[in-house]
Amino acid sequence: MNLLFPMNPQPRDEDRLAFHMCETGESVSFGQLDSRANQVAQVLRSCGVASGGHIAVLMKNHRRLVEACFGGDRAGVYYTTISTRLLAQDIAYIVKDCGARLLVVSSDLGALLVQLRALLPQDLRCFSVGERVPGFEPWESAVDNASTAPIADPLQGLDMLYSSGTTGKPKGVKWPMPSTPVGTPTLLVDLLGALFDYGRHSRYLSPAPLYHAAPLRHCMSVIKLGGSVFVMGHFDAEAALQLIEQHRITHSQWVPTMFVRMLKLPDAVRTRFDLSSMTMAVHAAAPCPVAIKQRMLAWWGPIIHEYYAGTENNGFCAITPQEWLAYPGSVGRASLGVLHVCDEDGLELAVGETGLVYFSEGPEFTYHNDPERTAQTRNSLGWSTLGDIGKVDHQGYLTLVDRRAFMIISGGVNIYPQEIEAILIGHPAVADVAVIGVPSDDFGEDVKAVVQLLVETDAGPALVAELLAYCTAHLAGYKCPKSIDFEPALPRHPTGKLYKQLVRARYWPS
Repeated sequence: MNLLFPMNPQPRDEDRLAFHMCETGESVSFGQLDSRANQVAQVLRSCGVASGGHIAVLMKNHRRLVEACFGGDRAGVYYTTISTRLLAQDIAYIVKDCGARLLVVSSDLGALLVQLRALLPQDLRCFSVGERVPGFEPWESAVDNASTAPIADPLQGLDMLYSSGTTGKPKGVKWPMPSTPVGTPTLLVDLLGALFDYGRHSRYLSPAPLYHAAPLRHCMSVIKLGGSVFVMGHFDAEAALQLIEQHRITHSQWVPTMFVRMLKLPDAVRTRFDLSSMTMAVHAAAPCPVAIKQRMLAWWGPIIHEYYAGTENNGFCAITPQEWLAYPGSVGRASLGVLHVCDEDGLELAVGETGLVYFSEGPEFTYHNDPERTAQTRNSLGWSTLGDIGKVDHQGYLTLVDRRAFMIISGGVNIYPQEIEAILIGHPAVADVAVIGVPSDDFGEDVKAVVQLLVETDAGPALVAELLAYCTAHLAGYKCPKSIDFEPALPRHPTGKLYKQLVRARYWPS
């Protein structure tokens, strides 16, 4: 009995591809995924993880990660995927905070696992994939020896993912458990399928870490809707283009930094690959400079869609390529929830004014174990905000300005780094950039750009002068950086989000 898709009347071939791991070459059919998800669910029950319970998964992109999530999805449990880039103490915090009864890790994380095990409760059931790790039971033998039959009490499960912590301590985003039969289409599956045409015809490339919300949710949604997913082990610009050609990819999801990396490949490399199979590419997670998106549309054609949402999924905006060409820079209109722009007191502003972006009438969420931070996201009407600043026009199109936490106040004037970063990334020497405020005796804060170059040895006073002149030619004077520093690399999450607090920490006293 296939429990993955009981609500979909279309027949499915059990041997058809569900997902393929591009790095290892492993392919998993729908029939295999169904059996393995049942085995995972059996192990969860045997370990005492009941419906409504919680498990955690700490892996790089791996076949077993996908199967573990589908197993949790049919056992009626919350599953939390955790970034492998975190320190042991941060991982331990998440495992404890989410209340996990079971943890699955991959052995390739090495010494981190030894540190981690010492920080975790001794009675926590810990399993490892791959080589044996002291303190961890072998996951493969537990799962592979379990029954492939459905558990006696299957229910639809749900992810509970943690924010990436770019502006503070990670927060567990919790939605109410649906208490519906396994395979019942969720609101998110219906929404993504309709917006991005996911279905049996889809051959979806995922170049990002699956522990993050968007890659995980989109990959699982594509599979639930009958499509095939191709998972990269890690992003590489040239390799991604090669995979599109090799696997005749039709759908894909990106972040703007990936666009930048692909655009800055030599022309001979970029034009080498046949990308004609692509019918839909979507991007999100971070702001995309207008000039970068214009170049991508010129290269890939009008197939690039965009959306704005958070891990919290309290609302959702989307924009088609045709709409974006008419409203460049917008992230679209609300597809889920009702948009509002409010002042710092939570009072709604007039159309066209800049303020905090709120949603009403969207899905309800809480931050797990943190009612205070949950309350901070609501205004007096119960509308919720993620802390983004933007404005809405008369047609309902939202344009994001920046994150409230990143705003620079210099001489009493609000300056939004996103605008400056969008200019600097357009310079041919720049690979990545972060604009921050640094201490100033005269103005409170001065604007500083921290730049990662395509060629690190180009750094020097001459290039600083060139970049400052470039900003002066494209920006109002008060927005231009007062200084520029060069760094070998900026601290970015693999999903494209910049850990700007780590950059700021170098310039602000503790």
